[in-house]
Amino acid sequence: MRTTAIIQARMGSSRLPGKIMAEIAGEPMLSHVIRRVGQAKMIDTIVLATTTDPGDDITESFCRLHGTHCFRGSPHDVLDRYFQAARYWHADAIVRLTADCPLLDPSIIDQVVKLFMDNGVDYASNTLEFSYPDGLDTEVMSFGALSRTWREANLASEREHVTPYINKHPELFTLKSLRHDEDLSHLRWTVDESRDLDFVRSVFKHLGQASFGMKEILELIRQHPDLVDLNEGIARNEGYAKSLSNDRICLKCEVTA
Repeated sequence: MRTTAIIQARMGSSRLPGKIMAEIAGEPMLSHVIRRVGQAKMIDTIVLATTTDPGDDITESFCRLHGTHCFRGSPHDVLDRYFQAARYWHADAIVRLTADCPLLDPSIIDQVVKLFMDNGVDYASNTLEFSYPDGLDTEVMSFGALSRTWREANLASEREHVTPYINKHPELFTLKSLRHDEDLSHLRWTVDESRDLDFVRSVFKHLGQASFGMKEILELIRQHPDLVDLNEGIARNEGYAKSLSNDRICLKCEVTA
């Protein structure tokens, strides 16, 4: 089974434009993301899925310069972009990751892929039940599940965020959840705002360029609890909540359904 990591990336972020090229420890954020995904042992191929917008010419140039596969697709129908990239690269299992997570942990990526492989399910992730820090999100799905989702998902939120249709239909797909023993979902390690960049830059300043993962970051913030204050109070998955609002779906009803 060929496992392909498809990293969602675009320059046109609404909250922090150009963030994927933001400097962190002397390198663009995108470099850190690709390097960390490349350290996962259960990934065969890495593809950066960006948009056809002219602003992402720089993203394609970055990939060409660094020898990373690049696929360009719809700016708004991200589900179609993922499906077309997966089909083009003949992926059997697709690992969905995003380019605004420069603290991704390769070992957690491997754990989710292993969970998917060992259980023969359609979909596995550490996001069905939030227990990991925001920024370590990893989803794995079969090409068949992605293909069915591409055919059947109609809501804008389902097209923009790729996997909600799968998560909302356990009667159609077999799902498996990776859950951490300790609930760490209150920790925010992703980058959507400038305060998030401040946190991530501080982590790299303390830990350097050496390979580090969730364990080392947790130890760092235990020693320096003030680091958490840098981006405290930002809601998780604000983009998806906004999409649900645009769908005119009550978020409360969506969560409790």
